[in-house]
Amino acid sequence: MATATMSALPAMSSGPALTSCRPLIALLDESDQTLKQFALQKMDAVVDQYWAEMADHIEEIETLYEDDKFASRELAALVASKVHYHLEQFSESLTYALGAGTLFTTQIHSGKPSQYVFTILSKVIDKYIAERCEKESNSDAEPIDPRLEAIVESMFDRCFEEGNIKQAVGIALESRRLDKLEECINASSDRANTLSYTLEAAQTLVTSRHFRNKVLKVLVELYRTLETPDYQNICQCLMLLDDAKAVAAQLGELVQGGDEPSELMAYQIAFDLCESDMQHFLQSVRGALPSPMDQKAADTESMAEDMLAAAEGEGGGDTEMKEAEPAAKPEPSAEEKGLAERGKKLRSILSGETSIGINLEFLYRNNKTDMLILNNIKGALEVRNSVTHQATVFANAVMHCGTTVDTFITENLEWLKRATNWAKFSATACVGVMHKGCINSSLNVMKEYLPQAGVSSSPYAEGGALYALGLIHANHGEGILKYLCNALRNSANNETIQHGACLGLGLAGMATGNEELYEDLRVVLFSDNAVAGEAAGLAMGLVMLGTASEKAIEEMMAYAHETQHEKIIRGLAMGMAIIMYGREEGADTLIEQLTRDKDPILRYGGMYTIACAYSGTGNNSAIRRLLHVAVSDVSDDVRRAAVTCLGFVLTTIPEQCPRVVSLLAESYNPHVRYGSTLAVGIACAGTGLQEAIDLLEPMTKDATDFVRQGAMLALSMVLIQETEVRNPKVKDVRAIFEGVIKDKHEDVMAKFGAIIASSILDAGGRNVTISLTTKAGHKRMSAIVGMAVFCQYWYWFPLAHFLSLTFTPTCLIGLNKELKMPVFDWLSNTKPSMFDYPPMTQVKTEKAPTKVATAILSTTAKTNARKKGMKEDAEGDKMEVVKEEGGEEKKEKKKKKA
Repeated sequence: MATATMSALPAMSSGPALTSCRPLIALLDESDQTLKQFALQKMDAVVDQYWAEMADHIEEIETLYEDDKFASRELAALVASKVHYHLEQFSESLTYALGAGTLFTTQIHSGKPSQYVFTILSKVIDKYIAERCEKESNSDAEPIDPRLEAIVESMFDRCFEEGNIKQAVGIALESRRLDKLEECINASSDRANTLSYTLEAAQTLVTSRHFRNKVLKVLVELYRTLETPDYQNICQCLMLLDDAKAVAAQLGELVQGGDEPSELMAYQIAFDLCESDMQHFLQSVRGALPSPMDQKAADTESMAEDMLAAAEGEGGGDTEMKEAEPAAKPEPSAEEKGLAERGKKLRSILSGETSIGINLEFLYRNNKTDMLILNNIKGALEVRNSVTHQATVFANAVMHCGTTVDTFITENLEWLKRATNWAKFSATACVGVMHKGCINSSLNVMKEYLPQAGVSSSPYAEGGALYALGLIHANHGEGILKYLCNALRNSANNETIQHGACLGLGLAGMATGNEELYEDLRVVLFSDNAVAGEAAGLAMGLVMLGTASEKAIEEMMAYAHETQHEKIIRGLAMGMAIIMYGREEGADTLIEQLTRDKDPILRYGGMYTIACAYSGTGNNSAIRRLLHVAVSDVSDDVRRAAVTCLGFVLTTIPEQCPRVVSLLAESYNPHVRYGSTLAVGIACAGTGLQEAIDLLEPMTKDATDFVRQGAMLALSMVLIQETEVRNPKVKDVRAIFEGVIKDKHEDVMAKFGAIIASSILDAGGRNVTISLTTKAGHKRMSAIVGMAVFCQYWYWFPLAHFLSLTFTPTCLIGLNKELKMPVFDWLSNTKPSMFDYPPMTQVKTEKAPTKVATAILSTTAKTNARKKGMKEDAEGDKMEVVKEEGGEEKKEKKKKKA
């Protein structure tokens, strides 16, 4: 029987195409292994057409694979894998594909791999990455399947052969293979480009902060091995690693190099580091910079010790020593003077003084604020409405942020005096916004408002002045901290002054981790005053910004559960969120604790903890958690915060934010809609992204007033620094804001948003933009924190002043090695209108009154027409006499009219 069957098989293969695979399936029941092998070979060839029939007999194929005595087990596994693939059972398909061994790997390296091979290969890589990550986090995890390792290794080899280095880098990063990462970079023909790609990928693809730090350490070493070491990226990596000593050592090496290119490189790196606004890190770098005089003193001391030891050796222990005369201080050489001068310049740059001074001069010189816009806003509003009055005062501060120009205030003093109580507090703080960065003259600027011994004035003005000092010295407060501490201690328990002093201290001492400041603020917190306690809780978070201090978190959490004041709880919730800035998975414990709390205010704080901890990471788990809360929490405040915080997480990938929140923008819940507007505004700030504008513009006509407010604020953030030439929508958006402000029947909340939105479009004299990242793509700490606190204006308007922390000048400044601005020209191939300042608003001149035409009745017109006709008929009956030439007789004829 076997012989007869075998003789029939060639006829089957050479005959017409199969219409069914049942004959092949029947051969699997034969006892002869050769027949089974033949059937499997034919089934492998036609599995893509007849997998449905094979699926009914998949158990038989799997049994052949599990039979250790069957010679073609790998072939059976391959067929079973393909059947499961068509059934979309990819997990089982992967298992059998691994069992197929070389039969599967051979197909990977074939000239044209099938869709099946591509799909299973992606599943292999995904499983390998998952097992590697689990192994990394849990050392007790089961060992990785060697078959997976073999396939992935072969993929690396293939990438190297074909030159797909970036693909190999991506696999190495996701599978956490540092050895392969080094191999990829070293195998690249363009190492510098591959290193730049790896650095960018490490910050966007790698979700684990612990592993990212390992990658950065590897990159630092590889950058050093380049033919020309990339010192800028080396220092950027070290900054991300928070290694201030290594950065200081690198800068010191460049400064001491002696050549001009190294000196200029050191200055440029220092300016780049300043852009990140990490005050505590920059202070540590300045403190760790080597001093040439210290080095010389150490060398002199060492030499003196050597001489003393030699003298003791020559004279013996009984020799009487005379008291040594103090050595004259040696005169520093020209080289040492030059080195000291370069070190002084470097410290000046790292302190921020150089950048602040240059930016102040730029903003003052190029101030293009359109005063007519402010005057039109002021004239269009109701005189007695305190909300719109506050908004207009704040709008003036935003428009003149950093310019030091206070023309509007001096021209409208009587109008400004209408601000009372907390409105006066806010108005006084606005002076600090306008003079932001005047760190050398801040006390002189605010002397009229600051508390003075023996002089009694308004506590609201005094508190606002202390807050203004903090805004002026935000993130650069070394010179003002002592003054603010004394003002807080001498406040005589006045809650208004304490409120301003706490906010000022938080801003000036941002991220310093200063324990003394923290203790002073804690004393105010424990006084259990609602107004002062809210500011103290927030300021404690600002001082401990990014430190993840367990002691601070424990104390703040405990007091948040003890106090009965909602304002204090809200301040503490935001403070705890800020403390976890940039900690990513290190903040997960606190996030879990806050999001599970029964108090909605603490759950609200949990949302902002996610925002601060994962800002700019695009982390998928953080986005999923925020989206879940946005549609499930019972509190509207928490849901609004969850949607808003999506903008912080997606800061570095703004193009994704409109797509993520598009459905939420159509929610029935107005709080969710409002949150979606702010999320888009935060993520897409300064980008002019068309998708963001298309989402926000219809929401300016929303039925709910505060949704319209949020839409207008977000539109202004997106379109800041955009011109009508680059984006024609700017003109329409300005018209929308103007229309809302002038509409007498518009809601106050919407008017409030339109006024502030108008000021954001022209912020900083039309010379600043909102930027949460640096030019190199790194996060700006103060800008992210400032935006997070600005969002709290919903509850307490004076916190809106934190928006000034997000502004950065849009200028290009060139300096020489003396840190002076030389005269130089730039060649631009773009029309000036593309980036020119918007035209100033023109005063509309009224036309002279014209005489109105007299109205004519229809009956009068008919009568006049009839009279005219009668007159013409009468004239037509007259005879016309014509004289003939040559003296002929006159002829008369009657003139007829047609």
